[in-house]
Amino acid sequence: MTLSSSPVLLTRITPAMARRIVARDEEPGDDWHPDYPFVDELDPLEALAASESSASPFTMCAIREPATRLAVGGLGFFGPPDASGTVEFGYGLIPAARGRGLASAAVTLALAHAQHWGARRAVADTETDNGASRRVLQKAGLHETGRRGTLVLFARDLL
Repeated sequence: MTLSSSPVLLTRITPAMARRIVARDEEPGDDWHPDYPFVDELDPLEALAASESSASPFTMCAIREPATRLAVGGLGFFGPPDASGTVEFGYGLIPAARGRGLASAAVTLALAHAQHWGARRAVADTETDNGASRRVLQKAGLHETGRRGTLVLFARDLL
């Protein structure tokens, strides 16, 4: 699975690739930025590495710069939509890739993908002190729905 728009490219991370990323065992064509993955992405990558391959469209993807195809971040769904049609996602970029619109483009592209595959609502959260992430979610049409501790909760209907 590859999703693309002019500013960003999303490529599926398989369990085998997740194992290589965690082990830092890059093969030709993997094309990871030297700072990828970032610390916050290691737990989801380890979980994916321990799983079986799946054809589910609700998985983890590498966020890549189209010109270089370098992986500079990740975006992942926390499983398929629940009974209400809600899907949760998270994302992040290495510091060198921030501030260029890649995260906003990746989230927008991923939400269109989720809608195509039947999700009716998307939710995400971010830390209260992460203004850049809040702006990314807002640019993608998500609205603040509440706060829980140090988290700001966001949601958007996809219908």
